[in-house]
Amino acid sequence: MNYRVQPSAQVDESAEIGAGSSVWDLAQIREGARLGEGCVVGRGAYVGSGVRMGDNCKLQNYALVYEPAELGDGVFVGPAVVLTNDHNPRSVDPEGKQKRGGDWEAVGVRIADGASIGARSVCVAPLTIGRWAMVAAGAVVTKDVPDFALVVGVPARQVGWVGRAGVRLVEKDAEPGVWECPQTGALYDEKDGTLTERAL
Repeated sequence: MNYRVQPSAQVDESAEIGAGSSVWDLAQIREGARLGEGCVVGRGAYVGSGVRMGDNCKLQNYALVYEPAELGDGVFVGPAVVLTNDHNPRSVDPEGKQKRGGDWEAVGVRIADGASIGARSVCVAPLTIGRWAMVAAGAVVTKDVPDFALVVGVPARQVGWVGRAGVRLVEKDAEPGVWECPQTGALYDEKDGTLTERAL
């Protein structure tokens, strides 16, 4: 075995765990889930049946990732984050009978490469979080988030842009529509509400 699982964790035998990954105490990884290489699943985190995670993802303590979520490479999911999977949740049907697995249609949250989901935020499926986007702690995300967008609040709304370093971008005074990372100096171009990286 080329990954590490703590004795108190539950990992279904059909789950696939990539090389160099770590699954910490009391975490649960359900049947058919697939984790890429170098992933970290924190204490008490939950990974639902068939969830797909890319390489180098981090699920912090008590994050709940319900199927059919899909996480790209390098995704950060903060402590106690919830990725939901039922847009109209009910314990019972209209006649009062308890709903079972086949009585509803699961919908998922898709998180693209490099995105970060802040502590205790909730992503209400179905939706997509774009590449390198950042969701602030405590936000409730109810609609898609563009690449590089910084969203905050309940419901979440965009308040700016972030670069690959996770630092809020600043607009260059002399060049409207051009944004710069104050940490790395990388430049980004904004057009029609979309931000793209400028080629080096």
